[in-house]
Amino acid sequence: MSHLLDDRKYVLRNDPKDMYGLTMAFPDQCARALEIATQSNLPTVRHPHCVVLTGLGGSAAGGDLTRALFEFDSAVPFLVNRDYTLPKWAGPNTLVFATSYSGNTEETLSAYRDASAKGCQIVCVTSGGELASLAQRDGHPLVTIPSGQPPRTALGFLFVPVAAACERFGLLPQQNWTRAFDVLQSCAKLWSVETPYDDNEPKQVADALFGNVSVLYGLGFWQGLVAGRWKGQICENAKNMTFAHTFPELCHNEVLGWVEADKQGVASWVSVVLQDGQESPKMKKRAEVTARLIHGVAQTLTVTAVGDSLLEKMLSLTYYGDFVSLYLAALNGVDPENIDSINILKSELAKVD
Repeated sequence: MSHLLDDRKYVLRNDPKDMYGLTMAFPDQCARALEIATQSNLPTVRHPHCVVLTGLGGSAAGGDLTRALFEFDSAVPFLVNRDYTLPKWAGPNTLVFATSYSGNTEETLSAYRDASAKGCQIVCVTSGGELASLAQRDGHPLVTIPSGQPPRTALGFLFVPVAAACERFGLLPQQNWTRAFDVLQSCAKLWSVETPYDDNEPKQVADALFGNVSVLYGLGFWQGLVAGRWKGQICENAKNMTFAHTFPELCHNEVLGWVEADKQGVASWVSVVLQDGQESPKMKKRAEVTARLIHGVAQTLTVTAVGDSLLEKMLSLTYYGDFVSLYLAALNGVDPENIDSINILKSELAKVD
């Protein structure tokens, strides 16, 4: 007997803006983003002492992936800034990527002005808006990406140009982009609605999360960053509350929260461990013991990245979460594109000087 998620009409019945189609197009988007980055006129930068990406929401998610590449392959520190201002230490030796898909994110515009006042080296990545106008006015390098889709579906446009620019600046080693995009194409086929439930892991994970409260546990640093992306996608697309944390830190605090979790009025908890698949014996043991400690309170699922390189693994594990969020949105009967609550917040903030 087929599952509801095997019915294309069921999955897409509340998706008038075709979020599913935009997700399926992610591998092609990444390839297009690399073309844009390659063709962009980026001048040589003075070798920075540190790099900062400033952005919010979907526009900052690419910064998290870039940060992971820096942590593993660069001698220069990288910070993702999600605020109106930059840290006080930012200055002429700081390279700042100001990223805003719309170009009108108020926090990013404020941080851009702060970066300019501090004399930082600035590169802007946007589809237009005020940020593009400011970059052109002030003579800062500008990477213009296509507009017309929700920022959370534009991760390729917001991540690839930044990482590729860092390659050109000599801050990151050359990545095997072709191989990474091939991995994503394979994943798209494997996780599409046409792949039956019994062979489709994201459908199964979405089904397990349906009606439950979930916690997303990254089994290491970069896996924790991906867990944060999953959290954002599940909240925005599926309109479901979920939480995220990272090993080994959670073993020093959150693991004790499970002791009384069954008395907090939650009918059912689900824990999802996001892993590389090649973690150290210590990290594997942490996941094993944690699952045993919370057994009886929470079901534990494990999701493993696809690919060989860090780039491939990060992108595939992130992509997996996108499908989970859309299938969960279908089960919840909600429009994955709708962001009414965010729009209300923005309209109220617009009234504040």
